[in-house]
Amino acid sequence: MENFITPVEKHNGVWFKRDDKFTIEGIAGGKVRTCFALAKNEKNGLVTAGSRKSPQINIVAHIGKHLGLPVRAHTPTGELSPEVLQAQALGATILQHKYGYNSVIIKRARDDAKALGWLEIPFGMETEMAVHETSLQVQNIPNEVKRIVIPVGSGMSLAGVLHGLIKFNKTHIPVLGVTVGADPIKRLDKYAPQGWREMVTLVSSGIDYHKHASETVLNGVRLDSIYEAKCIPFIEDGDLLWVVGIRRTEME
Repeated sequence: MENFITPVEKHNGVWFKRDDKFTIEGIAGGKVRTCFALAKNEKNGLVTAGSRKSPQINIVAHIGKHLGLPVRAHTPTGELSPEVLQAQALGATILQHKYGYNSVIIKRARDDAKALGWLEIPFGMETEMAVHETSLQVQNIPNEVKRIVIPVGSGMSLAGVLHGLIKFNKTHIPVLGVTVGADPIKRLDKYAPQGWREMVTLVSSGIDYHKHASETVLNGVRLDSIYEAKCIPFIEDGDLLWVVGIRRTEME
């Protein structure tokens, strides 16, 4: 199942890499593929950390359901998003932390997993497996694509795409990364290929991470309002938008 190469489609002059076509338990995208690959052999339970707006916690909750495993998730205090509420409804235990900076919730999840003997699903799917799984998806990108445009949150999907461009001899295709959250440079320095700065241009979406894009459909394709939809203003004819996924609560 993880080896499924998701399709590339063209709609009105724009290509779409439909990584959102990989689905398990009704959740979609490359992050789902990575989570399943990490968790499929676990016997005890899953622990993760995620922001209240991120689909991370809901992805892990659905994979836990699929595998029959309990899930514990660490997130900041505040009103829970529809994604986290859906995870809670599936049976995930939601633990909220005051002053829930990313570093805080990541440490709480790591300590929790260690104490319980459960598997930690890393924040942002920060793992070499995520890079490898995404890199394989580059193989069906048409050589005539003018440019790849990809939303950049943690930077892990972008790192995988860049490795894939090298792996499949497609480095002639430039990449535009549209950052939607915290600075991804440290993760890119760790996981992207050496010389990645010559392969990609990073631009800010100009929209706060927690705010939803006002436009969420491009050429008939529904896009995630926190991630891919923030790329819409940057798309030109001949570009390929890399659709990493779409959160469960926004799927049609």
